[in-house]
Amino acid sequence: MAPPSVLMVGTGEYTTGFVGGAASGSDKKVGVVGLSLFDLRRRGKVGDLSMVGVSGKKYPGIRDHLHRNISQVYNGLDVSFTSYPADDQTDPDAYKTAIDALPKGSAITIFTPTQRTIPLPSMRLSGPATQKLEDHLALIEAARKHGVFVFVEHHKRFDPAYSDARAKAQSLGDFNYFYSYMSQPKSQLETFKAWAGKESDISYYLNSHHIDINESMVPDYKPVRVTATASQGIAAELGCVPETEDTITLLVEWRRRDNPGKIATGVYTASWTAPQNAGVHSAQYFHYLGAKGEIRVNQAKRSYDVTTDEGGLVWVNPFYMRYAPDEEGNFGGQTGYGYVSFEKFIDAVTAVNEGRVTLDQLDARPLPTLRNTIGTTAILHAGRKSLDERRPVEIVSEGDKWELK
Repeated sequence: MAPPSVLMVGTGEYTTGFVGGAASGSDKKVGVVGLSLFDLRRRGKVGDLSMVGVSGKKYPGIRDHLHRNISQVYNGLDVSFTSYPADDQTDPDAYKTAIDALPKGSAITIFTPTQRTIPLPSMRLSGPATQKLEDHLALIEAARKHGVFVFVEHHKRFDPAYSDARAKAQSLGDFNYFYSYMSQPKSQLETFKAWAGKESDISYYLNSHHIDINESMVPDYKPVRVTATASQGIAAELGCVPETEDTITLLVEWRRRDNPGKIATGVYTASWTAPQNAGVHSAQYFHYLGAKGEIRVNQAKRSYDVTTDEGGLVWVNPFYMRYAPDEEGNFGGQTGYGYVSFEKFIDAVTAVNEGRVTLDQLDARPLPTLRNTIGTTAILHAGRKSLDERRPVEIVSEGDKWELK
């Protein structure tokens, strides 16, 4: 069977590394999605590639950027793709044409500020799957009806330290406390100004990763109550809409499924107003406390720093995406957890296409499938609702039925 064709929905920083007519100023200067898929195509794991955005006028710049910064760096790596809409057109519905052109068994990656539910080919979504709990549940139903595999882009599950910590947490007894912090510098607000505070917030963007990690660590617990608070003012001064939150903290009550008297607390903080030139693009750490022990992971300082005259001191993270070529001059970042996350998605799609695995079997694995991330979406939606309505929000769940009150 031929490897799956892949459509990339979204043409921005995460897909191409091309922002505002130039390479991104972040640590994703050549993107993540496109580079990973170009290399997976070189390795024979994916077939034809296509990309869709709203404005085709970006594509000449994107192609030049990919040629100079990827093809010329990695042994002439093929960076070709079919694009929608045409270079001289603007069409917010171009994704429909792009999807219609896909052969059966194809895959889609969606990296946009808000998710569009497209229950056709297998999908990989930037986290969370949806912003609202009811949409997440509807997407599960639609995906099962059409036999579609949906994978949520919670790449921290594949960070070796986080993955190992998740396994060790199983021997630490009952869940008691979890605290996490994740941030990015204020410069990101310039990149995200078109949607920050309008279509999404920093909790959906960053808290989603640690909430997913916590959810995956404690399968015997479920979230029941969320209270959110936020800081404001800095983002607005930088040109974002006035209602844009700078930093969001979610306080979550968890209860053991078979013994509601056992209660745990989760605190998740995310910010996109961290200092410029702070040495790390994304600070990320958590503390997990169980009945028999605790775990602390700090992925901000990774025992690897580079100092330059221009950039000062920087703590580098090659464990996410390693952009250095290998000894033959090809892209050498196949072990980065950002890349691994894509490869696992493609491998699962291929296995489903070939009938080697069922959707139920994939749900039984510690993968960020739709069914395995319901709690994360419920918490994030409840957090947004708590901020908007200035009150605690209850999460009521019984089996496959979930709702917010």
